[in-house]
Amino acid sequence: MSGHESITDLEVINAPWNKTVTLQEVAYEGGVKMLRLRIKEGMRFTDLELDPATLEGLTGSFRKWLDSNE
Repeated sequence: MSGHESITDLEVINAPWNKTVTLQEVAYEGGVKMLRLRIKEGMRFTDLELDPATLEGLTGSFRKWLDSNE
């Protein structure tokens, strides 16, 4: 776990096409926290770490898309 103090799994979501999305809180040394989206597809993992400002922007975009597709 290089450079991390801790990684905490928050939620696991089963997504379409046999993908799994795991939300994790990653706490780095010095107190910096990020939200990691870990997407598992077969044997492949894609990690995306988001800071609060980026996550806030994405949340707004997700909400707009949901509102127009309900």
